[in-house]
Amino acid sequence: MLKGIDPIISPELLFLIAQMGHGDELVLADANFPAVTMGRRVVRADGHGVPAVLEGLLKLFPLDTFVDAPAAVMERVDKPAEPAPVWKEFQRLLDGAEGRHITLDRVKRFDFYERAKNAFAVVATGEKALYGNLIIKKGVIG
Repeated sequence: MLKGIDPIISPELLFLIAQMGHGDELVLADANFPAVTMGRRVVRADGHGVPAVLEGLLKLFPLDTFVDAPAAVMERVDKPAEPAPVWKEFQRLLDGAEGRHITLDRVKRFDFYERAKNAFAVVATGEKALYGNLIIKKGVIG
């Protein structure tokens, strides 16, 4: 056990994010996401939702400030113009952690899969919310 680290961040996840560099992307995947198919590296966070894992990560993980949108969600296939309900919670957590508005890029389903394949890693969560997937891009600790 370490002081100051949210217990939701497993030793494996902590080791993984410590290896990431500026610009690397991390996918926080819902329970329906094909994590093992898409991820070069996969860390399990079963039993936890994406918002809880995101909240723990954002205490340790700076978002990229060199891009317009350091976070991305998978655009809904059924209603592309409408946000998924869980995105509101993502937005609240991202904005709160960074102290600024974070643009959430909406990425079409198969383009999201391609980004996931190229991401540093995928965190497979137990998130049950539909379209509860999020990609975050690591920034620089100043």
